[in-house]
Order: sequence, then C-alpha cells, then structure tokens
Amino acid sequence: MILVQMGLAGLNVLSKLTMASGMSPYVLITYRNLLGAVFLAPFAFFFERKTWASISKKTLVQIFVCSVVGATMNQVFYFVGLKYSRPTVASALNNTLPAVTFALAAALKMEPVAALAGKAKVGGTALCVVGSMLMTFYRGPLVRTLDSPIHWPYVQRTMAAEAAAHAGGHTAALGAALVIVSNVAWAVWFIVQKKMSNSYASPYTTTVLMASMASVQCGVIAVAAEHRLSAWALGFDIRLIGSLYAGVVASGVVIAVMSWCIQVRGPVFVSMFSPMMLIIVAVVGWGILGEKIRVGS
Repeated sequence: MILVQMGLAGLNVLSKLTMASGMSPYVLITYRNLLGAVFLAPFAFFFERKTWASISKKTLVQIFVCSVVGATMNQVFYFVGLKYSRPTVASALNNTLPAVTFALAAALKMEPVAALAGKAKVGGTALCVVGSMLMTFYRGPLVRTLDSPIHWPYVQRTMAAEAAAHAGGHTAALGAALVIVSNVAWAVWFIVQKKMSNSYASPYTTTVLMASMASVQCGVIAVAAEHRLSAWALGFDIRLIGSLYAGVVASGVVIAVMSWCIQVRGPVFVSMFSPMMLIIVAVVGWGILGEKIRVGS
C-alpha cells in the first residue's frame, strides 16, 4: 500500500501538469482506463482465465457498479477538481477517504463500533475530517525551504499560465468540492469491491472489465464535452507521458493491487494509507512543479 500511495502521488502531479498543458481531463480519463485495460488484459488471461467461467450475473453487475462509482465518477470528479486546485490540496482532501469509508462500512455493519477499537476509529474519523478541512482552507505562512534543484522551464511556463487562468477563490472552492465528491464515490467502490471479492477473487479480471466499461462511459462524456478532434491528439510530449502513466500505473498496477489488498485486509485498512500521499505529493510538487510549502499544507 505504501507503493500504491507513491504511484497515486505521481499520478496527482503528472496529471496536473498534463491538464495544465491543455489536455481535457475527460480525454485523459478515457485514455487512462483504456490503456489500463489493455495493460492488464494479458495478466488476466495467463493467470485467471480458468476463473472466467465462474463469473455470475451478480458479479458482472457489481463490476459495472464499480466501473461507475470507482472509475467514472471518482476519476471525473477528481481530475476536474485537480484541474481547479493544487495537487497538495487534492491530496489533503483525500484524508477524508478513511473517514467516509469507515462511516459507510460501519453503517453496513462491516466494521464494529461498540468495542474500544471501534470507538478509537470513530475518533480518528472525526480527526481526519477536521485535519482535511484545516489543510484545505488554512494555508499559513511559507515554510523556509531550499530552492528545488530541478529547473524544468516547460513546467515553470505551463504552471504559471495555469495559475493565471484559474486565479481566484471560487475555482479553488469548486475544486475542493469536486474532490470531496470523488472521495465519496471512491469509498463506495471500496465497499462494493470487498463484497465482490468475497464471491469472485480475481483482481486482474475484475480490473480489466471495470476499466473497459469505464473507458466507454468516460469516452461518451469526453465526446459530449470535447467536440474538437484535436483534443484526442497525442504526440511525443507530456500528454503521452501522462496518459501512459495514468493508464499503466494508476488504472493498471495500482487498482489491481488495491483490489487484492481490499480482498485480503478489507476496505478500511486500504483507505487508511491515503494520508501518506499528501507528504509525497508535497515533496514532489515542490521538486517538479515548484509549489511552495506552507504550514497549512
């Protein structure tokens, strides 16, 4: 799960840079799911094809629900929210994910709350929410740090233009709200994924099917939102790099590993690691994007 958070942190920073270069978030999400499905398909074939005959209609419905909430809704709201905010803010708001996941799991009686451990989780849930709100809306003074040794002129120009285009508090508030909605969708995916893994434990196959369904759903949204054929163009640039990373690492490796971890340890355990991403994103954002580190972040 630590490696998963490192992969997601890289997704945050690289996707922000990709969208800042002018790529539509809807197109990026479509490529992400399509490439993720293509990357994992050979693994599903070689390691899990013997289980394909046991896929029931109920499992297919659960996979479809996972594709809607865990891929389409989660990614659309998150990427659009990331476009209008900073990677560190989006990562800070991800700290609400354990709280939302635990609340849903407790409501569905998947997590006991009467015992001492359950009460401690309730307190931790409240602390997660308060901390996320504090880190989002309180920036505080700058932390004195050394200048990043990485000087990438393209990144500096791109991020400066992005900051000027989205200057103002209303876009930041919109971005924060969208990220919170995406966390709710992601928490629902954790719960549905756990129930599905109890009856069909084949993470590669379920991830391929989920990503394939999501690529169609996101493709419809992208076509409706982007009427220019040039919006789908990929060259040997940051758009190609961002799409490949999002597809292979995020929708391929990360989702498959998370599905397996949910199957073994449960949804709350997996969501507990999300706060780690904030630290990684803050360091990477400072090093590559030139973001300033503040007390509140």
